[in-house]
Amino acid sequence: MERSRRTRLVALAAAGATAAAMTALAAGPQSPRSRTIYVSAIEPKGGAHVDHEPFPDKPLPPGGGYNLKKPDDKGRWEVSTYRWDPGTIVVNQGDRVTLEIVGINGDEHPFTIEGYWISDVVRRGQITRVTFDADKAGIFKIICRKHAPAMQADLVVLQSK
Repeated sequence: MERSRRTRLVALAAAGATAAAMTALAAGPQSPRSRTIYVSAIEPKGGAHVDHEPFPDKPLPPGGGYNLKKPDDKGRWEVSTYRWDPGTIVVNQGDRVTLEIVGINGDEHPFTIEGYWISDVVRRGQITRVTFDADKAGIFKIICRKHAPAMQADLVVLQSK
């Protein structure tokens, strides 16, 4: 019951983040400003007992982003994935953006922000700060090279007026 409640809370948080991003998109671009956005490297986990839910018969996509553990000697199996939270970051073209990324799960996350030529590494228990000018409008992937394809976020840069 507790895991089910946590799963619902994670889904609710994701829906809230998506709603906030859509509201920002609908409002349109604002004047450029300095923005600090807090991001976490997380690893949601779930699991079940084979008596209640069979072990999946199809493998997950290759790469380090997904982990599916076979049932243990008691019949419990687990699944996990690495994610950036939030999964969508919305800024305006011209903003000076600082991402403060904290490593919660996973020893390290070497990442790249496509289109901005930014690469760095996030380590568990540490904050990595990346500052850049959002001078190009569009949608840019923030990709952890160690945990692809699952660990990706979208940087949405709204075009200035």
